[in-house]
Amino acid sequence: MTLSHKTYYADYVVVGSGVAGLRAAIELSAAGNVLVLAKSNLSDSATSWAQGGIAVALSDEDEIGLHEQDTINAGDGLCRPEAVTLLVEEGPKYITQLIEWGTEFDRAGTKLAFTREAAHSRSRILHANGDSTGREISRALLARAHTIPHLHLRAHAFTTGLIVEKGRVAGLRFIDETDNSAHEVRAAAVLLATGGLGQIYRETTNPDVATGDGMAIAYEAGAILSDMEFVQFHPTALAVKGAPRFLLSEALRGEGGILRNIDLERFMKRYNEAQELAPRDIVARAIVSEMHRTSSDYVFLDMTKKSEDFLKHRFPLIYSTCMSYGLDLARDMAPVCPAAHYMMGGVQTDLWGRTSLPGLYSAGETAATGVHGANRLASNSLLEGLVFGARAGQAMMNDAPISKRSKMTLPGSPAPQPNTTPAGPALPKVSKATPAALALKAIRDIMWNKVGILRSGKELQDALQQLVAMELPKVPHPDRADHELYNLHALATLIARSGLAREESRGSHYRSDFPYRDDEKFSKHSTVKRGEDIRFEV
Repeated sequence: MTLSHKTYYADYVVVGSGVAGLRAAIELSAAGNVLVLAKSNLSDSATSWAQGGIAVALSDEDEIGLHEQDTINAGDGLCRPEAVTLLVEEGPKYITQLIEWGTEFDRAGTKLAFTREAAHSRSRILHANGDSTGREISRALLARAHTIPHLHLRAHAFTTGLIVEKGRVAGLRFIDETDNSAHEVRAAAVLLATGGLGQIYRETTNPDVATGDGMAIAYEAGAILSDMEFVQFHPTALAVKGAPRFLLSEALRGEGGILRNIDLERFMKRYNEAQELAPRDIVARAIVSEMHRTSSDYVFLDMTKKSEDFLKHRFPLIYSTCMSYGLDLARDMAPVCPAAHYMMGGVQTDLWGRTSLPGLYSAGETAATGVHGANRLASNSLLEGLVFGARAGQAMMNDAPISKRSKMTLPGSPAPQPNTTPAGPALPKVSKATPAALALKAIRDIMWNKVGILRSGKELQDALQQLVAMELPKVPHPDRADHELYNLHALATLIARSGLAREESRGSHYRSDFPYRDDEKFSKHSTVKRGEDIRFEV
């Protein structure tokens, strides 16, 4: 039941409570009243699920230029160089600030402890509690946000659309999930930092809140989206029947983990000279090829050369989660398969988070800054959220300055949310065969089978036809689940369209009918706007 509609006012609104949204909100709080909307608990974001760590050139043996080059190499010719330069140069400043705000990264004695991951030329990955880095960063940012009186954190408020007046974003609409009532918030500027869209695929490491809402509502409002064909699949998600696709961090391979097929043969040497430490798009395709070759649903990740003490200390969350499914990583090989993990594309922005719509900004996984190119370098995502979240906040203050702090009128503040993120992604909430649940299952199956790791023109065309022909259930007062379904359907269509238009293989986008990179035609970013065809622009 939809109750009476209310309009509220804030100077700035941020949608999303992950690293990008919180960092932007803290920045904005220096200039005005800030409202942060989260559709679930405040701590339930992709940030909190990030195990691997955060990459930054702070160690004695590292250089900013090396981090820059590693990022560009992983991006397979499509990184925006100026965005990468900003990421690696400003990263150390913002990481140091995080530490000053109470973030407790792992240390070796008194010094920060750095580890190495695939495609990094140096040990530059900071961790917290071994494999709970994102959770610790989220905890520290939320703790700081709670100390700022005019920074209002609102949980269980699902954003359904943007308010556009005279070509400018003037606010947004949201549903209060406690009673399904619909409301509006008016603001000088809006930031979208809602994370990714992993739930568009049948197999994903993402939390169930990752339904691409920010990208979808920006597209609906007329903003340009970019690089939607580039979805990164993590090579190693736990493949235990009945278990969610819990991510087994890249750091496991960084610490010597070996991939073996079901015949227990180490196979990566056939695919890349870096073997297990090759970029994750190469590893994911190699695993899929090996699964096809051996008619198996998984391969094995072998950590048995490491001691139980080492694994418990270095990977406490991963070790305990595997144990809960009867796997002792010190003695047993873990069955793994690839799963959708990260979206390189999203709402196109400049280097300050500005989108093509005045008054609208975006940061984090929702945004396409060009920093990741065609394939994100491991552990760069938390850093991107931190750096570009802060920059977006700065731009919003500069572009829409508040001369006098407004009196913020908002619904009652919920109690602070404890940071109790579960160990792995919840299984999809499809308990009954409702029309919406069936449509959602159909979208996920189409995307996994035809718009996944290995693609072809025929499969992409088939997927597009099926998605366009799909009739979504229409309800008079759509709730959060209904809106999520609409959002996922719209984005699935855009990913398939973008994949069909890019007739080459690059980074995470692999076309079996166009298996080679084509710099002459496609060394460009795809862009799409509602009602228009896919374009390619430098």
